[in-house]
Amino acid sequence: MIQHSRGIALPLLGIAIFLLVWHLAASQVQTSLGTLPGPIQTWQQFRGLVEEHQRERDQEAAFYERQEKRNAARLAQDPQTEIRVREYTGKPTFFDQIGTSLLTVAAGFLLATVIAIPAGIILGLNKGLYAAFNPVIQLLKPVSPLAWLPIVTMVVSAVYVSDDPLVAKSFLNSLFTVAMCSLWPTLINTAVGVTGVDNDLHNVSRVLKLSRWQHVRTIVLPSAVPMVFTGLRLSLGVAWMVLIAAEMLAQNPGLGKFVWDEFQNGSSASLGRIMVAVVTIGFIGLLLDRGMLSLQRHFSWNKQLSLR
Repeated sequence: MIQHSRGIALPLLGIAIFLLVWHLAASQVQTSLGTLPGPIQTWQQFRGLVEEHQRERDQEAAFYERQEKRNAARLAQDPQTEIRVREYTGKPTFFDQIGTSLLTVAAGFLLATVIAIPAGIILGLNKGLYAAFNPVIQLLKPVSPLAWLPIVTMVVSAVYVSDDPLVAKSFLNSLFTVAMCSLWPTLINTAVGVTGVDNDLHNVSRVLKLSRWQHVRTIVLPSAVPMVFTGLRLSLGVAWMVLIAAEMLAQNPGLGKFVWDEFQNGSSASLGRIMVAVVTIGFIGLLLDRGMLSLQRHFSWNKQLSLR
């Protein structure tokens, strides 16, 4: 009971100290747009964004309601008339941008994972392949998303040519940039985890005469799970950071574009709205990491392992 109370009280204490320091420090910082917003001003701007989102949804509902009535009246006059349903084209709200960013980072991270885990297993099982490709991995790993984005944009523009595209090019640009930058932690950690499997376990596999696939499934993967999930957590954090940077640079829809648009807007409320976005980005990053940690607990064979 005491341990549980400490587990709740200590994080709350840390948050309270952070908010106090933020409040005291913000009032001392003057910018071209005014005083740096503190927690109270940021919360007020957040409430404003919630109200703005609600107004936009109300306008959307009213738009479709008017369209439905108009189409019903046309059908009443002429049952053979062709009815077209127009999409609502209102400005994306802050919460729409959050949804776009989450969808993009999920797709990019999933693509990176699908590539990185099998590649990491193959490299971890073959020392020769690992020695051959390790220089390439170390060469590509530190490349900034700001360098990858122009290349990805040009390749997508050249290859993805369609009169009726399934998804927007901006989505693919962000997706592939996220994947290119976030796959390396998972790949490297998976390879290291596979390489570090205890020799006794390898001997057990040989005694049982397990096939290659059975050896990987029952011996290698369970042993490498902690390292694999360490890589996944790192990759997810990298993916989220890369996405925000890519959206800002390429002006692709998402939270990054929201921040850049507010910076360019330069209104009296812009700084507070940017602070809301910053806190939101950090909070979502925290939730993504905690979610991956819960997933690790679920798949880990050692349920008593302390994970942080």
